[in-house]
Amino acid sequence: MPVTFTLNGTAQTVDLPPDMPLLWALRDGLNLTGTKFGCGVAACGACTVHLNGTAVRSCQTALADVEGATVVTIEGLGTPTALHAIQAAWADAQVAQCGYCQSGQIMQAAALLATTPSPTDAEIDAAMEGNLCRCGTYPRIRAAIHDAAKRLGGV
Repeated sequence: MPVTFTLNGTAQTVDLPPDMPLLWALRDGLNLTGTKFGCGVAACGACTVHLNGTAVRSCQTALADVEGATVVTIEGLGTPTALHAIQAAWADAQVAQCGYCQSGQIMQAAALLATTPSPTDAEIDAAMEGNLCRCGTYPRIRAAIHDAAKRLGGV
């Protein structure tokens, strides 16, 4: 049975198994490869997307669960010519090393800033604790989130 939802601002209908993880529908069905497979058990955060404005792990979200919903992936957060504030701050802070976890990290950080415009270090750490970075760029991640908060008008 087809599933219809809004993806990065565009209506989508996909005819894939409803129990397929959203991650695979995005990557294999819709050719959006910015969302990464990390662990498959929602433990690393590499597959983080926004579902109705909330950060979720797409590896554990069934396609059927997005029927009628709004999904935003890293491809829909900003564009190369109009970066989201968190993407611009990420680049300025040179957060990425290997880069594999970065789309999930950025999506988690964007969700944090949408609900907490001026997060403390403790709030950042709590929000980001489920997103793992093998390169250990956590101090840069925190600095980039603070920078993005300022760019978005937070204190």
